Amino acid sequence: MATPEPVYNEFTGKPLADGVPVFEAALLGLEPPRYCAYCARRMIVQVSPHGWTARCSRHGELDSKSRER
Repeated sequence: MATPEPVYNEFTGKPLADGVPVFEAALLGLEPPRYCAYCARRMIVQVSPHGWTARCSRHGELDSKSRER
């Protein structure tokens, strides 16, 4: 099963079609996502000295390790 395309900005919760600007800190990977990119629900975010985890009640968990470049 293919992963669906993101529909919402994960830092603002607004639709990507609105052309919402992305913050510089988010582009650098310093800011964890606050909203689910698939349903725009506010996620539970835990920040630690070693990274972050963000969990959507519908779509599961993301972490900073999975986002490393």
